[in-house]
Amino acid sequence: MSLVNSHNEWDPLEEVIIGTVDGSMFPGWNTINVATVPPGMWVEMENRFGGGGSPYPKEIVDVARKELEDFVHILESEGVKVRRVDKCNYAASFSTPDWGVSSGFCAANPRDPFLVIGNEIIETPMADRNRYFETWAYRSLFKEYFKGGAKWTAAPKPQLLDALYDADYTVPMPDGLMRYIVTEFEPVFDAADFVRCGRDIFCQESNVTNQFGITWLQRHLGDEYRIHTLKNRSPEAIHIDTTFMPLAPGKVLVNPEYLDIDQLPDILKSWELLIAPEPPALSDPLCGVSEWAGVNVLMLDEERVIVEKKQEPLIKALKEWGFKPIPCAFEHYYPFLGSFHCATLDIRRRGELQSYF
Repeated sequence: MSLVNSHNEWDPLEEVIIGTVDGSMFPGWNTINVATVPPGMWVEMENRFGGGGSPYPKEIVDVARKELEDFVHILESEGVKVRRVDKCNYAASFSTPDWGVSSGFCAANPRDPFLVIGNEIIETPMADRNRYFETWAYRSLFKEYFKGGAKWTAAPKPQLLDALYDADYTVPMPDGLMRYIVTEFEPVFDAADFVRCGRDIFCQESNVTNQFGITWLQRHLGDEYRIHTLKNRSPEAIHIDTTFMPLAPGKVLVNPEYLDIDQLPDILKSWELLIAPEPPALSDPLCGVSEWAGVNVLMLDEERVIVEKKQEPLIKALKEWGFKPIPCAFEHYYPFLGSFHCATLDIRRRGELQSYF
């Protein structure tokens, strides 16, 4: 087996890259925030975390790091090899010939910039300017994996010109249709807008993923894979792993607020839809993530699943569905915009490419 081998979200997890909150910078305002942040909330977040280009306050980083280490301990105690990323200078400003930002962001969420398909690592063309150089924290690991036989691909590096962002974007749109802030100027997508079920991959268009990006990925992967696009009902949509999370062959966790259950692709009719229960309120309403962050679980195999410990309704439901939940505190990681699935990139799962439909 290659050092890199991962075809779905549930085969037994053997090796994973974990994110880090060290060196995190609160990003400056960017156009995407018009769609993804409720009106007025950004100012409140700046007051709490610091203005754009400021380091996250030490006390916020420290408690998040503690919960991350507890998460790592669980992974290792369950037999998973955990790999760490390199330190990077996210405080540095940078620019292209057409735009500049005051700083980067962080390397807390490796699921966003990278998509693992089989033995291939794909660097994604992210639409967020602050995250343009985020991939550098992972380069030493990827060199190792490449030397070990893995494929290593980068999608076309986007220009991220103003033309990529809809200057007239409003919520709701005047014609009543659902659209997102990114245009079809060039292919862009975050890997976290895709989840894998062997030869079938499910995705969504969002405020960071356009149809151009989905088409690029389908053409790159070829006829061996089929990409199915779900329609998210939230105008703030960003990342499918708070909306639609495959847990095992034939079972998928579904967010009933963001998805119209009756409008899912016909291919899912043979699968059991596990409707996520109403989540408890977030302890910190300014943490920057959806209250549905509890759906962002990590499968260790077809039964074991790591869940935020305050998600008691979801933990109860998972037990009733035949899973073995492993509770772990992780709400203090939310200000870095991710939970368990986001904070990890599964490099190796013990299994082969199959079709489940």
